[in-house]
Amino acid sequence: MTRSTNRIAAALAGAVALGALGLGPAAFAQTDPATDPAADPAPTGAPSEVPATGTGGETAPAAAVPAEVSAATVLATVNGRDITLGELIQLRASLPAQYQGLPDEVLFEGLLNQLIDQSLLEAAGRDAGTADQLDVALSLVNQVRAVIAEAYVRGRVDAELTEERLMAEYQAQFVEVDPVQEIRARHILVPTEEQAKALKAELDGGADFAVLAMEHGTDGSAPNGGDLGFFVHGDMVPAFADAAFALDAGQISEPVQSPYGWHLIKVEEKRDRPAPTYEEVRPVIADELGRALSLEIMAELRDSAEIVLPEAAIPPAAIRADGLIAPE
Repeated sequence: MTRSTNRIAAALAGAVALGALGLGPAAFAQTDPATDPAADPAPTGAPSEVPATGTGGETAPAAAVPAEVSAATVLATVNGRDITLGELIQLRASLPAQYQGLPDEVLFEGLLNQLIDQSLLEAAGRDAGTADQLDVALSLVNQVRAVIAEAYVRGRVDAELTEERLMAEYQAQFVEVDPVQEIRARHILVPTEEQAKALKAELDGGADFAVLAMEHGTDGSAPNGGDLGFFVHGDMVPAFADAAFALDAGQISEPVQSPYGWHLIKVEEKRDRPAPTYEEVRPVIADELGRALSLEIMAELRDSAEIVLPEAAIPPAAIRADGLIAPE
């Protein structure tokens, strides 16, 4: 193994080691920004597929696995306790996205060594009575509950979130609706009404709008001749949007005041906003429906459950009483 690969394996082992410290897959999913481009964790039960990728971002081809290999295949035996391929596969699936694309040999060796280390630590902890500590027992109860709950919801959602249902939602949201008008416009933003009126006079005299925007505009669109691209009414502050959408293509507004200053607006084009393709919005629709289905499943279970709360109120601050479960 090269020095570079050794560094990668060490980083991987460090990441997986957090699992032994109570920061397992759930913590990764909640705190790792690479797994959530929208800075919002994936909902429990929402479909989630993270393809294995190579260093260039391309999807890695599925490896050929010998017929005799199964999840029960033993990879190592530590003091009589077997570590199986299934355990390794499950641990790999729980890794953050940035580790999924590591070379197979690095993942295999790093994860196997981590499971060996954890097995040794687990055995030592059981011999020392660590497994009998109340804080450890309660942590295991919480983790088992969370894993089973998530697997159940995900299974229910996956079964109900069919392509037919996704396509129907796409049609309802983007096809069978009234078109939304959008415009492409330029603007010149200046601090005073007097300056806006002077520029409007130049435009009325035949001056080029884009040139004046580059020379006098005070916002980030000025270098592009004030071009704001396409937008819908709700994208802009009301005063600006009302003035812009009242214009026909080619028209220039009178000075318009907004919280940002004074604008001159030129509409370049008006059109109905084109609907996105199914492929473009399928992940968003799947996420939305997954969340909704998860809530429905939870509501269904709560409605049919018998939930009894104690009559004596427990003060919320009790959750900070760490000493109640601290090992002696």
